[in-house]
This record gives sequence, C-alpha cells and structure tokens, in this order.
Amino acid sequence: MTSAPAEASRTLVLGSTSRYRRELLSRLRIAFEVDSPEVDETPLPGEKPHDLACRLALAKAHAVAARHPEAVVIGSDQVADFAGQPIGKPGTHERATAQLRQMRGQTVVFQTAVAVVCLDSGFQQLDLAPVRVTFRLLTDAQIEAYLRAEEPYDCAGSAKSEALGIALLSRIESDDPTALVGLPLIRTISMIQAAGVQVLA
Repeated sequence: MTSAPAEASRTLVLGSTSRYRRELLSRLRIAFEVDSPEVDETPLPGEKPHDLACRLALAKAHAVAARHPEAVVIGSDQVADFAGQPIGKPGTHERATAQLRQMRGQTVVFQTAVAVVCLDSGFQQLDLAPVRVTFRLLTDAQIEAYLRAEEPYDCAGSAKSEALGIALLSRIESDDPTALVGLPLIRTISMIQAAGVQVLA
C-alpha cells in the first residue's frame, strides 16, 4: 500500500531500541525521534528468515506509528539466515560461542528488512536488503578472543562487523553496505524521501 508523499514537515521517528540503528540514521544529519516498538520477535512455526525479518520490520513500524500517526516511522529487523534457519541475537556468551562455531567456514545471509509507515497519509513501503557473508575458518581461541573484546550479544549471529567482527569474515556481498550493521541506508533514504522526509534538502 503506497499513497501520495507525506508533507515535508512530518516528524521522522525511528521505531527501534538498537543503538546501531540510531547511529546509522544519525549519519544522515536529519532530525528524528526514537520510540521503542515493543514487538514480540518470536518466529512463527516454519517461518523463513526473510519472512520473519519483513514481518517484524513492518510490525515495529506499525507499533510505533500507532503512537505517532502523523509521523513517518521507520521499522527494521535483521535475521541471520543459516541454511534456511533463523539465527537471532545470542544474548549470552555461551550462545554466541555456539553460533560462531556453527557458522565458521560457512556462508550466512543476513536478512535486513526496513519498513516505512505513515498512518496519517496512508504511506507504507517495505524492502529487504540481504547481505551474503562468508565466515573464516575460525579457531575456538579466535572466537573467544573476539567475544571477550566485543561482547556482541545484541547482534544477530554475533557478528559485529563494524568493529572487530570484520576479522571474522572473508567476504561480504551486498548492494546496501550499511545493511549488515542493521539499517540499509540506501533503501531507507529512498523510502523516507518517498514519504516526504527529505535528505540533503
């Protein structure tokens, strides 16, 4: 569902608690507010990773838009897709260790979805920015050193690529380079501008 662009004066709201997404959106040097979407991120039975990412991005945008109906709201979600199975945020050191041991030497697709919604104007767009990542053949000692240094327990697949996590990887394939960090800015800019929020105005 997409309608005519919203007014340029509309407030922009990031529906996220992620510090990584806040930092990425701040790079655009436009004013925005932040609101927590408070959405249950539990996968549905048999739900594919890309479907999960898209569903949650849209759910987050709508949850926040319900409190800010006149604003342009961004929702985003990232799910690591390992052989068709979703891998989320580890939360603990033990789970992060298990994730990285499982993924070493393998290719994982990080599915990053972004949704932009404005209830007042009826605007809605959803897009997906997949990133193919190949992990090095990491030793247990390398995994441990990385986890102790970065503590990436709030990152999908334990991969904090914008920092020391880049040492985990041998290859990244993407047409939207910030997608791996958590918010595909190329797609996001196109969507918020279509909604009436201008960048480089």
